[in-house]
Amino acid sequence: MRAMILAAGRGERMRPLTDTCPKPLLKIAGKCLIEYHIQNLVAAGFTEIVINHAYLGEQIERTLGTGEQYGAQLYYSPEGTALETGGGIFNAIPLLGNSPFLVVNGDVWCDYHFNQIPSSLTGLAHLILINNPEHNLKGDFHLKDNKVDSEATPRLTFSGIGVYHPDLFANCTAGRFSLVPLLIKAMEMGKVTGEHYQGEWLDIGTPQRLEELNQRLLS
Repeated sequence: MRAMILAAGRGERMRPLTDTCPKPLLKIAGKCLIEYHIQNLVAAGFTEIVINHAYLGEQIERTLGTGEQYGAQLYYSPEGTALETGGGIFNAIPLLGNSPFLVVNGDVWCDYHFNQIPSSLTGLAHLILINNPEHNLKGDFHLKDNKVDSEATPRLTFSGIGVYHPDLFANCTAGRFSLVPLLIKAMEMGKVTGEHYQGEWLDIGTPQRLEELNQRLLS
């Protein structure tokens, strides 16, 4: 199974830090945020990794290179303009293949063990859900008996980690679009499974959160 790290966002909330540096290359405890993902993926056996990029993407390619130093093979999916989650994944499908693939948001930090990810799907997607953080107290999706839906309560928050079958994108066309409507449609067909992860997870959405995590890891 191949993996993909979403790294094309502009990082508006992280300005001015992202005015000259793409968000995935911001450092936490001396290491780029995206490097934590790459190393954790490789440790779990995911050695073929696709990275999409748009804003200052050349810096990402120059910094990470071929991935040899991480024991990985990195493939890049450049976007002239960021295509959002759905459009970015769809654009990269030629690099991801015909089998289910793992996708990780590049702007989260977590200690999820990727070797826990299911190697096959019973539907079109499998989502990792977490307890609702302060910035998303209403949550996103409901989980019951490993099935995910968008209507019932209580809700958990989508972590930005999921496994998707290429068929989820079967009727899509190239361009900018969100992943969420595709997931909701699949949920309505009963084709989205999930799990509740209760370990460490943080959305690195503001300079304050970045610095708080930096200090915690350094200490």
